[in-house]
Parts: sequence; C-alpha cells; structure tokens
Amino acid sequence: MSLPAEGEPFTLRQGLRRYPFSEEIPSRTSENEAHMQKKNEWWPGAIIYQIYPRSFYDSNGDGVGDLPGVTAKLDYVASLGVDAIWLSPFFLSPMRDFGYDVADHCAVDPVFGTLQDFDRLSARAHALGLKVMTDLVCGHTSDQHPWFRDSRAGRQQERADWYVWADAKPDGTPPCNWLSVFGGSAWSWEPRRRQYYLHHFLASQPSLNLRHPEVIEALLEIARFWLDRGVDGFRLDAIDFLLHDEALRDNPPRALPGGLPPAKPFGLQQHLYDMMQEEPHALIERLRSLADARPGTLLLGEVSSQDGAYRRIERYTGRSGLHLAYTLRPMRSGDAGEALGAALGEIAGVGKGEGVCWAFSNHDVERAASRWAAAGEAAAPNSAGVRLLMALLLSLRGALCVYQGEELGLGEAMLAAEHLRDPFGIAYFPEFRGRDGSRTPIPWDGDAVHGGFTEGEPWLPVPSAHRAAGVARQEADPRSPLRAWRRLVAWRNTHPALVRGDLTLLDLPAPLVGFTRSADDERLLLIFNPSGRAVRVDVASLPEITPLGDHGFAALVDGAAAVLPPYGALIASVDLGALETAPKRAAG
Repeated sequence: MSLPAEGEPFTLRQGLRRYPFSEEIPSRTSENEAHMQKKNEWWPGAIIYQIYPRSFYDSNGDGVGDLPGVTAKLDYVASLGVDAIWLSPFFLSPMRDFGYDVADHCAVDPVFGTLQDFDRLSARAHALGLKVMTDLVCGHTSDQHPWFRDSRAGRQQERADWYVWADAKPDGTPPCNWLSVFGGSAWSWEPRRRQYYLHHFLASQPSLNLRHPEVIEALLEIARFWLDRGVDGFRLDAIDFLLHDEALRDNPPRALPGGLPPAKPFGLQQHLYDMMQEEPHALIERLRSLADARPGTLLLGEVSSQDGAYRRIERYTGRSGLHLAYTLRPMRSGDAGEALGAALGEIAGVGKGEGVCWAFSNHDVERAASRWAAAGEAAAPNSAGVRLLMALLLSLRGALCVYQGEELGLGEAMLAAEHLRDPFGIAYFPEFRGRDGSRTPIPWDGDAVHGGFTEGEPWLPVPSAHRAAGVARQEADPRSPLRAWRRLVAWRNTHPALVRGDLTLLDLPAPLVGFTRSADDERLLLIFNPSGRAVRVDVASLPEITPLGDHGFAALVDGAAAVLPPYGALIASVDLGALETAPKRAAG
C-alpha cells in the first residue's frame, strides 16, 4: 500500500461499509442493557500498556519496529500483569509526525507490516488475555490524505468543507493570531482556494472540521472498521483540540512570570479560542453510542496540560462521553509530590474522578524516571526512586497507562542534535530537545548489537545506559525495576482497595503525598516520600494503623511519628472505625 497520487479519486476501502448519516444508535439504554454494559466493562482499575511500535521490536532488520515485532514480544507484555495494550499509530502515513499524520486510517503503513499482521497480533493478544486498543486520530489528517487533497483543490469540491478554512484578513495575514504547538502560525495559505487552513501542529497536519456531519460519519466508519477487526477500544488523540471558536477570535496574551518569554511561543497566549471549547462534542457522543452498542469497547481520551485539565476530564467523560481520559498535566511537572498532590486536590474539587485514568510517561514527554526519580541517560536508573513511582502509580484510583520501558526504569535519552528525528525537537533544539528522548528503542538484550532491538541500523540510537538496563539482564536480577514491577502488580491485585477502591487525599507537608484507599471491608493508608531525603511525619492525628509488610517498602513507625527513608513509603491497614478522623485535603 502506498500513498495515492495527487488528483486520484477517493474511494472507500474494500470492505469498509458506508452507513447513512441518519443512523443513530440510541444513547438511552434500558436498565438491563445498562447492566450488561457495566458487566462488560473491563477497564475499572485496568493497567494499559502503551506500545510505540516504531521503537518496540524490529522483526525484519530495517531499523524500525513493526507489528510482527510486537506480536513476537506479547508474551513478555502479558508477563507484566497488564490488562490491555494500546498501539500508537501504525497507519499509512508520510511519517512527518511519525504516524500521527494519517493518510489512510484503514491501512497499515508498509514499514509496520500489513492488515494481516495486525490480525495476527490481535489474535495473539486476545489468546493471552490482553485487550487491544488502537489510536483514533480524529482532529487532523496528513495533507496527503485523499480527503484533504480533494478539499484543497477548490471551494466547490465534494469535501470542500471537511477541513477548517478561512479567508485572509484584508491585509493578507492569517484570520487570527492562533499559534501552532510546534511553532509559528496555526494557519497556512492554500493558493488553489485563496484561503488559509488551520493546523494545530505541523502544517502538514490540517485540522478536520468536526462540526461537519459527513466528517463525523467518516470517522465513525473508521471506528467500525477497526471494531469489526476485533479492537477493544480507542485512545483519542489531543481531544482539547477537536473544536475551536467558530468566530475565530484572537487569543489574548498570557502574563509571563518574571517577564521571560518561553522557548516555545505557544506559551505566550491564553488558549481561550483555539482549543478547549465548552460546547458538546458531537463526535464523542456518536462514538459513545457506537461503543455502547458493542459492550466492552473503551473510549480513552488524551487531555492537554492546560489549566483546568481535571475539570475538562469531568466534562468529557460520563454517560454520553468518553469512558476515561488522562492528562499531560502531571507529566509537565518536575516534582512528583507537588504534581500529584495538586492533581488529586483538583480532582476532589470537581467531582469523584471516576473518569480519570493515570499516566506518568508517554511518547510525548520526558520519561518519569528522569523527571521524577533522578535517573539519567548517563547513569543507571535510581532503583529506589523508580520503584516508588511504580508503587505510587499502582496505588492511584482508577485505570492507568504505563509506557513501554517504564517497567524497566528507563531514563530519558539525551540525544545529540544529529540524531534527532522529531520535527518539534529539531525546531527548538537545544532549549527543547523534543520527544525523541522518550522514543528510543526498547533494549531487549544489552549484550546484543543495538540492545537486541534490530539487526539493522535503528531509526534512533539505543543509549549505553539503556542497554545496561535491558530486559534480559533485568530478568536475571531479583532487585531490578522489572522484577519490582511484577511484584508490585501482584501486590496491588491482592488488595481490592487499590484496584477499585475510593481515594481520599490527606493533607501532608511537602514533599509527601498520601491518601487512603477504601473498598468493602478494607482500608489502606499510603504515604509516599518521592524525594532523596528522609522525612519525618506526625501520625498521631491519623487513625489507628497497622503497617503492612507485603509491599517491599520500609518506614520506621515509633509512637506518634514515622520516618520515611528517601524514596520510601508508609503503607498500612487502617482501623475501620477510626477512618473518618484522618485529616483530609479540602476540596478544590
């Protein structure tokens, strides 16, 4: 499969059914139907393992990971105790944004394999008890997509209004002052239409018009295509960018702390109009109807790090919205205790957090082992810090995502300028190194060339520190992060309060973060010290507790005080009758 030639007419792929626009699956369900949907919900408390196929395992020696490579390593993934895999894009693409610029949503790019390779991957995953999720990129396409080629050709084309087009101002400048996340104006000129088109990211990623019913229907057809192939859910990319202000009003400037401009000009604006609109998302509502008609289908959204992220998650999720959403907000902070304390406090202020999914790392941000656990490319992972982050992630309420290599404690790779492939990083180097540092290949065998990832030349280098932390070596070391991950997952599974219990945030001094987890007849107290120094905490005001010894962390409890060592934790069972006496963080 290759990209269609310019001017080639667009036809639906063979086997992709067209549904009439009038078709609507009723969003209201009977009591019995609602019960059946709830019964099929596998995601409460689930662990979702994100796979970035390009960097997971290369099966054919071309230096790029592929779908057969993922299939070859699924037994390893299943051994991690996870419930599902989420595959980052493997669709046909010119790869200017490495797959997030989709040219055909229903075709596999040849670099990753074929549709049959996907089917084999899906079958093997399901045989291992793993659910399969794929990305559903709804906000934009590649400029090589047949839809955009038709739309840009003229204002009378069949898909003329499928993208966001606007006239220039009288002086020829863009319609408004919106900025691209990747730098420069969010508008590019198209001479064939004498208009500008909107792109929130690269100019080669034009934004779809998600108020157009035909666009929504086309995206629903794509979702049906993958559901028919056995997919168990979708991760929706960048949902804060799906809608914009129809009046195209200018964003106001943002006050700069200290007056120093940021490296990336996107931070110079308050993003009131180019993203995060309050109106209901027709696409999300239709996708939810589709998911409800196929019980067991999960919709997981990605929310930006802009202020009010957890309030938006509350708005995006619910009966007619997404099932779950995670936000990049905590991933933008350099302090774990501060970031998570703020996140849990915000959640308490806006609702119960039932739609919140947690993630500490992914393919777009610096790895948590470097950001929060003082592990770097030049040194071995800080095992104590990595283990604490694992326990903290596994102790939070709700489903969670773990990014490939997180179970190995991999730190951020510090790549030289000549090795960068990410256009975002290339544009802002060295002030911002982009996303390549979190996307380097997984080291399977540190003693093999390129860490056992490929027999060819890898698309990104495998750092020496990563080779030292390879899977084979960690499998043989009982003190390794990998072995700790498996033990902690098993520990979590023995405590119902951790898998599905409620969470109440405790009011603790920095750098500590703590909460109680409660379910049925189990109550747990968990206090974490994500810092490199010992911290003393007063426990006299807490309910009667009995420290547990099944988790591998040590804390010295002496009467009214406890001492948590660096990267230590106090985890205890709580006297059920005294739980309400614990000091709680005020809502909001």
